[in-house]
Amino acid sequence: MPQQFVSILTLSLALTGIVAPSRFVTPAGAQAGADANALGVARTGGISGDLVPVDVLGTSLVEAGAAVSAGDTVKADASGRAVTWATSGARIGIALGDASAAGDLIEVLLIPNAA
Repeated sequence: MPQQFVSILTLSLALTGIVAPSRFVTPAGAQAGADANALGVARTGGISGDLVPVDVLGTSLVEAGAAVSAGDTVKADASGRAVTWATSGARIGIALGDASAAGDLIEVLLIPNAA
């Protein structure tokens, strides 16, 4: 699986809680929960008060929460990982690669989102 991404815009975000790397994060600086809107993807992990780079436009590497197929629209699961969007929640991105299981990193095209 390719380990590449093309970030067009990366912002520094002050975290308000513990965030793992390659997870979706909210505009408030928290790790995204199930179905949540996301500002982008944290490149690194951190704890409350840390400034971390967050990819908000372009593509980013995201940890999958389950098997995902290239072309699937994705949303955040309860741990901020990418899972296939089915019928509810904020559409956050489009998978550009396949994940065979939870824990795989996939490239995701970030899209503007709203629940």
